[in-house]
Amino acid sequence: MRTAICELFDIEYPVIQGGMAWLGTAELVSAVSEGGGLGLIGAGNAPPSWVREQIRLTRERTDKPFGVNIMLMSPFVEEIIEVVLGEGVAIVSTGGGNPGVYIPRLKQAGIKVMPVVSSVALAKRLERAGADAIVAEGMESGGHIGETTTMVLVPQVVDGVDVPVVAAGGIGDGRGLAAALSLGAQGVQVGTRFVCAAECIAHAKFKQKIIEARDRATMVTGYTTGHPVRCLENKMTRQFMAMEKGGASVAELERFGDGKLELGVIEGDMENGSLMAGQIAGLVKEIKPAAAIIREIVAEAELVIAKLNFFVLNPCSF
Repeated sequence: MRTAICELFDIEYPVIQGGMAWLGTAELVSAVSEGGGLGLIGAGNAPPSWVREQIRLTRERTDKPFGVNIMLMSPFVEEIIEVVLGEGVAIVSTGGGNPGVYIPRLKQAGIKVMPVVSSVALAKRLERAGADAIVAEGMESGGHIGETTTMVLVPQVVDGVDVPVVAAGGIGDGRGLAAALSLGAQGVQVGTRFVCAAECIAHAKFKQKIIEARDRATMVTGYTTGHPVRCLENKMTRQFMAMEKGGASVAELERFGDGKLELGVIEGDMENGSLMAGQIAGLVKEIKPAAAIIREIVAEAELVIAKLNFFVLNPCSF
């Protein structure tokens, strides 16, 4: 299964690992890339020294293509841009804002740029700025979200731009990949499913929490801050929601949320930590190596596509 995304990034399969803060480390990134997908180091709010270290550790583990996801709300965004330029990173994805001001420098250095967007307008703007591909991410995803679902957003972004589009949000198996391709996307970005990759450094309790999750296990907080976030529901999210309803200021909410992601996904506090995960968590049932996850997604997608072809040729089979 090769698409335009495979050609663009020189990868075997059109499966991209989401740039997950704290979890997109060399261990997972290299495993995804070795498995034929595209691994992304999740810079999050990490300092530039950490990002540089992860780039070098990833290169020690794989000679396959990988990239860095830059969170534009990070206080270190300028420094991290310098790190990826200095380290000769080949691929950069961005999230949490408009990277237009940075694209010319990245492109001048020969870096392929793939922003994550939640609207057609931003997708068009970033294509004009020089983006090589666009990730259209629906609100089903974990972490920071927009307002439009994947099923609605992806075909509109596909129609609005000429560069390859990657679908994200609510995708965790081959059926999701097949659906994304049918909507016109050239690949998928997967986050929550890779949390339960064997190589992911997420705390075992967090992985188990995802495995036990059901279809309505997540909730969204932070609408009043302008940066809504989807997480598994727990004591922390309920407290955050209560503070929002009680009229807490943005500053108060930000202070309350400070450090909560590390507390949850790394330290394993399932009640007081932030457990960023998408609605697809309800489909995740086991821990597997990243390469096995990729092979499973692609094989299932091929089977689904074959079945659909059979139904087209044999309509009475319905």
